[in-house]
Amino acid sequence: MISTVAIVPAFNEQHTIQHTVRALYSIPKINQVVVIDDGSTDQTGLRAFQAGARVLRLHTNRGKTAALCYGIQHTEQDILLFVDADLGKTAIHTIHLVTPVMRGHVDMTIAAWPTAGREGGFGMVKNVSHWLIKQYTGHHIYNPLSGQRALRRDMWRHWQGGVGFGFEVALTLDMLQAGKRIAEIPLPLAHRPLGRSLNGFIHRGRQLMHITRTVVGRRHTK
Repeated sequence: MISTVAIVPAFNEQHTIQHTVRALYSIPKINQVVVIDDGSTDQTGLRAFQAGARVLRLHTNRGKTAALCYGIQHTEQDILLFVDADLGKTAIHTIHLVTPVMRGHVDMTIAAWPTAGREGGFGMVKNVSHWLIKQYTGHHIYNPLSGQRALRRDMWRHWQGGVGFGFEVALTLDMLQAGKRIAEIPLPLAHRPLGRSLNGFIHRGRQLMHITRTVVGRRHTK
């Protein structure tokens, strides 16, 4: 029987992590929820454990890519579902990412988010990521920054590595260049937007830096 694990990297998400874990466990096709507590200084790990998750703790904050890789290395289920910690109750909709992969229709699914409007930024990081993927693969991926993804574990061998918030773009590039099938699926997800605040712009600046560092110098074949 095909098994599925939800891998949730989390840093200081004590206010949402319980809702996210419980929503994931309400999905029958998910066998286990694993939360990687990425050096949190609040009660993220404790609250995830109380909600029923298996908690793997990193003692220092190592970033999203390191947390996800650590979770993958310490699990063995057939299908990997990556979920952001702040989805809360809307995490239940990620079932629609798992089903096409489980049925063999595609090799990886990506959640397409609703339009953020003024709660989001100006779209620069998203547009640059879209452009990079198009340049290196010839494919259009309209949600390159979406962290909600499902793929078979054996697809992970195509991963060439990455830095911090460059994970999603790098994984997309690697899968497309390996000739794998990717589907973007619209889902009614919600999370805590950073918006056009100072913290939001700082976060997106780090994203852009990590994406650029990850993509430049990578082995590319179109």
